[in-house]
Amino acid sequence: MKPLTIFIAVAALAAVTTPADAKGCLKGAMVGGVAGHYAGHHGVLGAIAGCAYGRHRAKEQDRAGQGQRPAPAGEKL
Repeated sequence: MKPLTIFIAVAALAAVTTPADAKGCLKGAMVGGVAGHYAGHHGVLGAIAGCAYGRHRAKEQDRAGQGQRPAPAGEKL
């Protein structure tokens, strides 16, 4: 089961075609990995979710720093 989980995680990361921007991702992955490990031995899934959340928060902070308002749900900028 563990090799399958690792394979799926690597495949999901390889499927991302955008350039790597680790701002917020590394910190979120560390926190998510530890939380996932203690919440049921799902460290890899926790790290993936933590990375996604950390990147989301970093983008929000960049927008706030530049004076842009965050787009409401469903609205494109």
